[in-house]
Amino acid sequence: MPIKNDFSLSRRSLLMGAAATGFATALHPYSALAKDGTAHIRLMETTDLHVHVFPYDYYGDRPVDTAGLARTATLIRQIREEATNSVLVDNGDFLQGNPMGDFVAYERGMREGDVHPVIKGMNVLDFDAAALGNHEFNYGLDFMMKVLSGANFPFVCANLVKGTTLASNARDDTLFLKPYVIVEKEITDGAGNKAPIKIGFIGFVPPQIMNWDRRHLEGSANARDIVASARAFVPEMREQGCDLVIALSHSGIDANDYAEGMENASLHLAAIDGIDAVFTGHHHLVFPGPQYEGLPGVDAEKGTLFGKPAAMGGFWGSHLGVIDLMIERDGNGWRVANFMTEARPIFEKEGRKVTPLVESQQDVLDAVKEDHEATLAYVRRPVGKTSAPLHSYFALVADDPSVQIVSKAQTWYIEQMMKGTEWEGLPILSAAAPFKAGGRGGPDYYTDVPVGDVAIKNVADLYLYPNTVRAVAIKGSTIKEWLERSAGIFRQVEPGKADQPLINPEFPSYNFDVIDGLTYEIDLTQPSKYDPKGELINPDANRIVKLEFDGKPLNFDDTFIVATNNYRAGGGGNFPGINDDVVVFVGPDTNRDVLVRYIVEQGTINPSADANWRFRPVPDTTVLFETGPGGAEHAASVEGVRIEPAGDGADGFAQYRITL
Repeated sequence: MPIKNDFSLSRRSLLMGAAATGFATALHPYSALAKDGTAHIRLMETTDLHVHVFPYDYYGDRPVDTAGLARTATLIRQIREEATNSVLVDNGDFLQGNPMGDFVAYERGMREGDVHPVIKGMNVLDFDAAALGNHEFNYGLDFMMKVLSGANFPFVCANLVKGTTLASNARDDTLFLKPYVIVEKEITDGAGNKAPIKIGFIGFVPPQIMNWDRRHLEGSANARDIVASARAFVPEMREQGCDLVIALSHSGIDANDYAEGMENASLHLAAIDGIDAVFTGHHHLVFPGPQYEGLPGVDAEKGTLFGKPAAMGGFWGSHLGVIDLMIERDGNGWRVANFMTEARPIFEKEGRKVTPLVESQQDVLDAVKEDHEATLAYVRRPVGKTSAPLHSYFALVADDPSVQIVSKAQTWYIEQMMKGTEWEGLPILSAAAPFKAGGRGGPDYYTDVPVGDVAIKNVADLYLYPNTVRAVAIKGSTIKEWLERSAGIFRQVEPGKADQPLINPEFPSYNFDVIDGLTYEIDLTQPSKYDPKGELINPDANRIVKLEFDGKPLNFDDTFIVATNNYRAGGGGNFPGINDDVVVFVGPDTNRDVLVRYIVEQGTINPSADANWRFRPVPDTTVLFETGPGGAEHAASVEGVRIEPAGDGADGFAQYRITL
């Protein structure tokens, strides 16, 4: 019979009533309702950990209450206490994403028998299975496979193929990992009877890894479509006696029509017969949750995708995805009779105040303590000095010092690399985007380096990802379209109207490229030429005006060298005309390493922005945007734009007004 979904109140009381290092004792309603022949089982998911084991911000060099597997571990143990039966999985992107990951990959390495610190933390918690995410490939296949070998739980991926050729049938692909595992457990029903159950876990990674990490994968691997792989293997799992099939989908939720090779395929994955539940991730969001309200096929409150239970547990350990299943005997097996879903948080936030709901588990901290201390020593190492503050609070509304210094370093590097080549003598530009901007990681997730010493932690803060340097040779006309695509981050503005929202929240900040070496204005009264995914929607729109090089209008027929990274040059972000065909240099160095070298070479850097771009004036018009509260210290010094405080924003952000 239907079971009333009133668990949200029970969950809150359990969390607030739990001791800091103890566990709640109240059982989940399903455990109380289970009887002879029915059982309650809890499925738990961590996702997008990005090496966050300690509740610590290595970039800011301070403890935090909003992240860390050690904190999530308390939820895991609480939830196990609330139910008779449970399983735990990880949904990928655990290996890269903070300085601990870079320290192990670049500084210390992985020797024979070493266990990666994030795996050490996970091993303490008895995971049943794990999937791969796209960031597992950032350090190369060999490194990844060494890391996986240290786990005491299996990894699965049904669409990562060895070699370059896909078989005619996905079942005939030669895979790097098992496509799925079937875990046999003993389950206890409501009457205390024990019986076997077979739970199958199948994993998927975005096929876009072949672009994002081409340098590591090209010639060695290929990636099949997620849905096609599931259609091949899920029936096989059922044939092998799976009672439950759980999809570990490192892929977000996209309600657009299914298209082969789509990056965010979790919704369409849920529609496949034979899948009982879907754990999703990659989006760094929470499901069930309001971010997905109104999407066809999605119930953002109940937590379903095409009627199947689904959960996404945030990022960095901020939440634990939980799917509660009431299952009942079905002949010799089990089937799902009812379900509830939630994403249980490790903290609460009211305005700018963060209140932790749990403390860390000491055994998880102890497992990674030496690695944590070694990482602290690594990130505190100074490499140079800066004569001006480096911050990203206003990187989306004005030329910005944190983007400027990356562009300067890239230009410096590519100038050296072009010497002696056929491209020597061509003008060199540099494209860079702000990574810590736009609020994706919360109101404190911004670069903020004061005048003085610059340490490795600051360099990692300026450039979050281990991308490698590339250069493209393109015409001025393509540069214009590059900037038009970037300008899609802004909403269209109505002249003469006050306090209009400026930023399109669907547009990620890492696709807002500023091209240094040019000057230009952005006309916000024009509609965007491209949508947030890079699709052409307004062919006649022209937001980029007064586009000049060396003080003269840019010649669309001239050829330029543009320094960028492997993500953008490989087609990442769907920028028109930017792909492998125009790449003229593939660097062996990461953009981050180039930035370190540049700072060392300069000794003291001057990152002051030169205001090479600005908004075109619009009389009697103002716009609003949000940024971190730390921006108050720097607002008055921003060049090329008039910024003034406009009160508090949502969720701890500060709101500012720009007079155009």
